[in-house]
Amino acid sequence: MKTVQHWIDGAATSGASTRTAPVWDPATGQQQAAVLLAERADVDAAVAAAARAFESWGDSSLTKRTRVLFSLRELLARHEDEMARIIAAEHGKVIDDARGEIVRGREVVEYACGIISALKGGYSDQISTGIDSFDFRQPLGVVAGITPFNFPIMVPLWMHPIAIACGNTFVLKPSERDPSVSNFVARLYADAGLPDGVFNVVHGDKTAVDGILDHPGIEAVSFVGSTPIARYVHERGTAAGKRVQALGGAKNHAVVLPDADLEFAADHLTAAAFGSAGQRCMAISAAVAVGEAADALVRVLADKAEAIRVGPGQDTANDMGPVITAQARERVASYVGSGEAQGAAVVVDGRDLKVAGHEEGFFVGPSLLDRVTPDMDVYKDEVFGPLLVVVRAADLDEAIEIVNGNPYGNGTAVFTSDGESARRFQRRVTVGMIGVNVPIPVPMSHYSFGGWKDSLFGGHHIHGPEGVSFYTRAKVVTSRWPHVDRSVEAAFNFPSHG
Repeated sequence: MKTVQHWIDGAATSGASTRTAPVWDPATGQQQAAVLLAERADVDAAVAAAARAFESWGDSSLTKRTRVLFSLRELLARHEDEMARIIAAEHGKVIDDARGEIVRGREVVEYACGIISALKGGYSDQISTGIDSFDFRQPLGVVAGITPFNFPIMVPLWMHPIAIACGNTFVLKPSERDPSVSNFVARLYADAGLPDGVFNVVHGDKTAVDGILDHPGIEAVSFVGSTPIARYVHERGTAAGKRVQALGGAKNHAVVLPDADLEFAADHLTAAAFGSAGQRCMAISAAVAVGEAADALVRVLADKAEAIRVGPGQDTANDMGPVITAQARERVASYVGSGEAQGAAVVVDGRDLKVAGHEEGFFVGPSLLDRVTPDMDVYKDEVFGPLLVVVRAADLDEAIEIVNGNPYGNGTAVFTSDGESARRFQRRVTVGMIGVNVPIPVPMSHYSFGGWKDSLFGGHHIHGPEGVSFYTRAKVVTSRWPHVDRSVEAAFNFPSHG
């Protein structure tokens, strides 16, 4: 059985690790590999390699950095199919969905290829007699990323290309549930000409996470995961004096107004709720049906949910694969049961789904619950699975109150044909990313990704301009070059004239 090793200082290594965790095939329920779980000594080795590499990489030219990233971009495109199959085999998502996350991650690499523009400073001539002022940004040093299972290549690509383009070196701790694609990317970096030690991968569990958060040689940590862990990462990392951006969980609402095209809305809600088996931080998990739209919307959503083809992700005929673990399958089923027990109407029940030939796989079918209220557990909690709940509201104002009353603020959407309603919605909701007739409003790489409230801890969103700001710090230089005539006198007070 294959063992997934760490990647430190340009080579695969087992380091000090003696513990392993299983890597499952979610479609069969069988273990397909083992992954090493790092000890603190492995984190120390990765940081030491990154620190050595920073001595030269931090001073490398922007031209050299961007050449590596242009090469990486081409290699990501060339190996897209191979990486998609690795992701589908370990995560369970369908091949096309895996390709989609590779493409979206590659867009961040493309943004990083233009880092010369993103790092441009400002210059002010003659701010006082013979004095000029300008600013520039410099890398932090060794930085780290801790990333989730649900997007094993895209979320890390939100982090390390920007960090590396800015001159930092990087230690990645990916999810131990689907670790292999991170090592694949490490080899692509090497093929692209990245010096050894600039990009390192350390696999592991809480031991590795705490080792990163506590390590004095790491300047900044980027995290994406659940809200409780995001809060923990932010508190522990900042207590250790680090910059931390920690993106947490979500309960994304889509508001459907009576003037919306219900077929269009239902098509997109179905894809947004059940794509990737609902295991997306930007998945729509709550539909807010307004007024007379409710009954008709539920009927259309039910028909579309029942038509979803569920099966192994490697089969391109399927729309939805399994969830990541047996525990995830049981959790989704338990929320359907608790919703029903607390008064919701189960319109589509996916708990008993069996996929022929894959009876031991971690499959759970799409489920749809109607007449859910904000006091129910199925509404309050982040289920992270193929479960869509419908909450009813009398009008747009009540729908906005529902959205704003939820502690999460990652993403939301409104479906309407009325521009005034859309504008009122986008200005009043307390959510970071908003779609108008777009169910998953993930911004392009040149905008920053991030939510509000319990969906984000720290002052920086991820990738785009805020990513550049996070991975660098500014210097402002005020300079004078005196003439031979040194008649300008030094003063103990601030100058009162130019």
